[in-house]
Amino acid sequence: MSKHFRVPSRLATRLQKLGIRVPDLLQSAGLPPGLLDQPRILVTTEELFALWHRIGQSAPNPAIGLDLGTESKAEHFDPVALAALSTGSFGEAVLQMARYKQLSCPEEIILETDRDEWSIQFRWLLANEPEPDALSDLCFAWVLCVARQGTGTRITPVRLELMQPRKYAKALARHFDCPIAFGAARNAIIFRASDAAIPFVTRNAELLAMLAPQFDEELKQHSGQESFPERVRTVIQRKLTGRRPKMQEIAHELHISTRTLQRRLQDEGYSFQQVLEEARHQLARHYLNSSELELSETAYLLGYEDANSFVRAFRMWEGVPPAQWRGAQRLKIAS
Repeated sequence: MSKHFRVPSRLATRLQKLGIRVPDLLQSAGLPPGLLDQPRILVTTEELFALWHRIGQSAPNPAIGLDLGTESKAEHFDPVALAALSTGSFGEAVLQMARYKQLSCPEEIILETDRDEWSIQFRWLLANEPEPDALSDLCFAWVLCVARQGTGTRITPVRLELMQPRKYAKALARHFDCPIAFGAARNAIIFRASDAAIPFVTRNAELLAMLAPQFDEELKQHSGQESFPERVRTVIQRKLTGRRPKMQEIAHELHISTRTLQRRLQDEGYSFQQVLEEARHQLARHYLNSSELELSETAYLLGYEDANSFVRAFRMWEGVPPAQWRGAQRLKIAS
């Protein structure tokens, strides 16, 4: 997993066209004045969020994320998006983007199908606070942009779920052409499950055959750069869905024996329990920051038997109970 986000080099030009003075923006965000002039722009999650908080606050149009998340010219699509547009259907395209997303940033695309609905969420893996509204708007506008470009239709979601209200709710409703549910437990864009099968008119098997092997090779290289405890932690987090995964299960996912798993962790100064607690700690911060889940629901998702066990563990990690920590984080964002 990459630890930095790649910022498109065109961002500065687009911001200027939308009425934002880039030097003032960077200064108010506490970022280097020449940041967006670099040929390859890399920022941490904290820097990215600072940038997008200021974009949302400085823009003449508060719905600027929608403008920046929508492209009409193919030459402005990044390689991963081009590969997605070269697949056979909307569902294949999103799977393609989800597979290669972590090549460019510490972010994950989460896909869930529940009966007739198909939801798409973005999880910021190294975030210590909720993502800025403008950045969330951009992500969902980008999904819709790829869907409409690929299908050649004006496909519309079933609804958009957002945790925080927006003063520009009407602009959101016009852009996505669907109901907006504010105060939701998550940020997600929901389509019909059947939409995943809609074919892409942009399908290009030859281009995909050229791009996919290159991305796969990059994935292998990134996997090699990731430490073994980080790999174990990532697998544990995928398995933390209402139960505590067993060591044998994680070893099976990594295609090694339990004994080898233990030995390799010990070689790097870790135990399985330590990595499990780190995985829980990271996810706990994410859930408390990025959702309205009750403490009992968070405890369940992290594999604890009850909320009290989770509260005790969180107090050991952060020095304060989870409810107090969540409140402090929200006060920090509000200020």
